[in-house]
Amino acid sequence: MEVTVPNQTTGTTWTGGGDKPFNASYGKMMMWFFLISDALTFAGFLGAYGLMRFKHLESWPIADEVFTHVPFTHQSLPMIYVAFMTFVLIFSSVTMVFAVDAGHQMKKKKVAFYMVLTIIGGIIFLGSQAWEWKNFIQGDKGAIVLNSGEIAQFVNKEGKQVSLASFASVAHNQRAQHTRSNGIWFKKEATVPSVTLQQVLDGFKNHPELSVRTQRIDKATKSKVILSRSDATKLLASSKQVVIGANLKVNEYGKTLFGDFFFFITGFHGFHVFSGILINIIILFNVLVGTYEKRGHYEMVEKSGLYWHFVDLVWIFVFTFFYLF
Repeated sequence: MEVTVPNQTTGTTWTGGGDKPFNASYGKMMMWFFLISDALTFAGFLGAYGLMRFKHLESWPIADEVFTHVPFTHQSLPMIYVAFMTFVLIFSSVTMVFAVDAGHQMKKKKVAFYMVLTIIGGIIFLGSQAWEWKNFIQGDKGAIVLNSGEIAQFVNKEGKQVSLASFASVAHNQRAQHTRSNGIWFKKEATVPSVTLQQVLDGFKNHPELSVRTQRIDKATKSKVILSRSDATKLLASSKQVVIGANLKVNEYGKTLFGDFFFFITGFHGFHVFSGILINIIILFNVLVGTYEKRGHYEMVEKSGLYWHFVDLVWIFVFTFFYLF
């Protein structure tokens, strides 16, 4: 059996490690181990998403039709705001690089300045993600759920989706939503849609220019299949309920699994961003009070930077899987 002889001058061996294997501190090595394990976790989640999308490729929602909202405008601008969020997060990674470099030069003020910019970038991204979640949950145009569980959306002559409220017949009396204060046995029910199923069906009959498109995608045109007026009427005969927005059970965009994966994976990544912001705030406080000046190094900034770069890198994969494919 071969025995590794320790280096008599340093007390360490290349294979046996020591206080600083590969000239890396214990804390930095543990950060790398954590990031590798976390990367495997995200790889498993994204792999499951990719598998389900491939399995239901013909009925998966089209990202350009889902993520179209931009603050302070009512126009449909696909992927614009998501691109802005991505740019902000990548820019915050650049400022973190500058903070780490300033730490190597022992420049306290520059470290603090770039850490502040990094934290601001993270907060903007997290706030943007919360805003996107709000729009995803509240929905925009609405759809009809069929008995088969599939989604039927309404389109005009140009093939553009229209909202249910724009053509549904007007009701003279609206049923009040049950809450714990006025409901039966003090039970709370789910949010009542702004229009009922019957109002939508009656409105469709009164608007001959409208048609229906299914959640099925034509592989040749890579767009959802639009039915003829007669086929649409037959399909709506199996209508089950109105759905506006998205939740874990049903969503107006198409396959329910899409919403499940969206909430889980983007939420998990958002939790990482939130944790990174808290860590950076704590480290910024220590920078300001001179903790790392007394230690003679800014290694904590570097370790925090590794985590923040990892969060940015993971978002690139999440962005690619959910928004580009």
